[in-house]
Amino acid sequence: MANGTDDSLTEQTLDSRLEFEGVFLRLYVDTVRAADGHVGTREYLRHPGAVMIVPLLPNGQVVLERQFRYPLKRTQVEFPAGKIDAGESPLACAKRELLEETGYRAAQWSYLGGLHNAIAYSDEKIEMFLAEDLTHEGATLDAGEAIEVFTSSWQQLMQWVREGTVTDVKTMLGVMWLEKILAGEWERRAPL
Repeated sequence: MANGTDDSLTEQTLDSRLEFEGVFLRLYVDTVRAADGHVGTREYLRHPGAVMIVPLLPNGQVVLERQFRYPLKRTQVEFPAGKIDAGESPLACAKRELLEETGYRAAQWSYLGGLHNAIAYSDEKIEMFLAEDLTHEGATLDAGEAIEVFTSSWQQLMQWVREGTVTDVKTMLGVMWLEKILAGEWERRAPL
């Protein structure tokens, strides 16, 4: 059974209200009618989209970041990522974010896939890329951005995922994609 539209499951929008508009997030509250006729409310966020990059060094190490994530009130280990700007392609965003945050530029890019990280309350989609043949040029962080860049084996990252040390879903999925590609089970795909 595939994802998509199924009339027996689809909810009809009766009313949609923009409750809050932030810098890039918008909160909506909609009134909907379920297929069985029940009327209910749905609260959800609209997001412009984002990218996540799995930077793989020639020695097999991955480039990671540590940064404070305010909603969790703690520092997290994660792959480089960032919001797609208006009019920017996902690949252009990935290249920009990798260079800005880590100082690395990649000569080879592969598309890993798309991820909806919070489907119950957000339409955010994260496009995931593998970046290889890396050269270091120096990072240029945005104002207010504090990021510690470091390298690790992908096996160590996988261990942190297993232990519950790394809980960021995009990073968890990224290292699982990398494991499949390096094992030859999945092929690299051309970027979007």
